[in-house]
Amino acid sequence: MNEQFLRTAMLLGEDAVTRLQNARVAVFGIGGVGGYTVEALARSGIGQLDLIDSDTVSVSNINRQILATHSTVGMPKVEAAKARVLDINPECCVRTHQVFYTPETAHLFDFSEYDYIVDAIDTVTGKLALVQRAVEANTPIICCMGTGNKLDASAFQVADISRTSMCPLARIMRKELGKRGIKHLKVVYSQEEALSPTGWEEEAAALGKRQIPGSVAFVPGAAGLILAGEVIRDLARNS
Repeated sequence: MNEQFLRTAMLLGEDAVTRLQNARVAVFGIGGVGGYTVEALARSGIGQLDLIDSDTVSVSNINRQILATHSTVGMPKVEAAKARVLDINPECCVRTHQVFYTPETAHLFDFSEYDYIVDAIDTVTGKLALVQRAVEANTPIICCMGTGNKLDASAFQVADISRTSMCPLARIMRKELGKRGIKHLKVVYSQEEALSPTGWEEEAAALGKRQIPGSVAFVPGAAGLILAGEVIRDLARNS
């Protein structure tokens, strides 16, 4: 047993660690949530990671994204993530895709190649396309609901989309998935009511947005770690 994963094997078992090392996981969205998911997956010994994000690291990311430091500003997020993963586990096979995932770019990915998919992207159309493709490929997927404008990291929970409440994004996803005949989906969501920051309208307008959600260091990270925990436990259980 590789000493690096000894403490993990003590809890999950050596066979489970071997399954993790043989697994291929795709993480869509390498931001505040997805960055922490990638971190935990790498430290847990996942053998292959596909990282999908079109964005570059900006100064405004530093307050909450684990990949964002002054030394990584301007780097593609997927490349910053790859460098960090390989520094954690040089034996991990990392594939990067600097792509904005939408229904129009969905054809670039073969979901049957993955053992698990993590959805940490922001757009509803992208999330719906991810779930639909995952269902068609019979590949497990877990999705993160909204984390913006929230302060209670302890409020996150794992549930089937059919049993969520208080989350506007989950409500929209539940409705749209129902139209597509998809009734069940594992999600991480929070029942905390989102705050409504005011006084930032000019900044949002300058970026061409209706509003900019506020965020802190600990809320997206908490959601990302919960996502990773579910992936690790599910893969460790499967023979």
